[in-house]
Amino acid sequence: MLGLVENHSLPRTAAFFDLDKTVIAKSSTLTFSKSFYQGGLINRRAVLRTAYAQFVFLAGGADHDQMERMREYLSALCRGWNVQQVKEIVAETLHDLIDPIIYDEAASLIEEHHTAGRDVVIVSTSGAEVVEPIGELLGADRVVATRMVVGDDGCFTGEVEYYAYGPTKAAAIKELAQSEGYDLDRCHAYSDSATDLPMLESVGHPHAVNPDRALRREALARGWPILDFHRPVRLKERRKKPSRPALVAVAAVSAAAATAGLVWFVSHRRTTRARFTLI
Repeated sequence: MLGLVENHSLPRTAAFFDLDKTVIAKSSTLTFSKSFYQGGLINRRAVLRTAYAQFVFLAGGADHDQMERMREYLSALCRGWNVQQVKEIVAETLHDLIDPIIYDEAASLIEEHHTAGRDVVIVSTSGAEVVEPIGELLGADRVVATRMVVGDDGCFTGEVEYYAYGPTKAAAIKELAQSEGYDLDRCHAYSDSATDLPMLESVGHPHAVNPDRALRREALARGWPILDFHRPVRLKERRKKPSRPALVAVAAVSAAAATAGLVWFVSHRRTTRARFTLI
């Protein structure tokens, strides 16, 4: 558990989460490739290429050079896409594609941070058209994501307006801290990749989640907590399960009932013995 509820007389705090392989088990953008194909936005060759990119991403993460190549490829790929069509495809397939790959541990952490009075902010390199609906699904308070330039015709131009990656993620967090009054020394951050070191370094409580080798080395050297998330579960199924506080409450009630029963049993036996003695 994360501790007591925030003291509201103190500055506000937040928990910043990277998305891919931190909150969900795959790349959010690449996960929609089949849906984009069915919607006529990409061809079969692009589907195969994104499937390979997803495999590389899952196998060992992506370093700076791989991320740059992926950014260039995706920017060129989405040139000419109608933004409204992209949003509609994401909305229609969001629950089928994203809900099953949300880590149970991450969803629990998000709930615990909210319970503690902290805002939850998703900070992702993926495009806003994908990340914002996922953030809403997760109950995040804010989202920071890559934004593509949209032309007068409502289509992507292929140019990047804002790239949420590396140092720019840290800069966005600091801007949010100024505008929202977050005390970064008391804030938390979570990521799986060494490319997010600037983001992790910007808060007082950094955490490495399913870290790549480079981030694991840094986390061990700096004494940062290393978390292992490995249980994707649908949010609908999570809601059927009692929360941790509820489980504790049930356990406490059960223990109290058992104790009361034991006391009654002992007392009843003593009373019964006393009656036989008098007889």
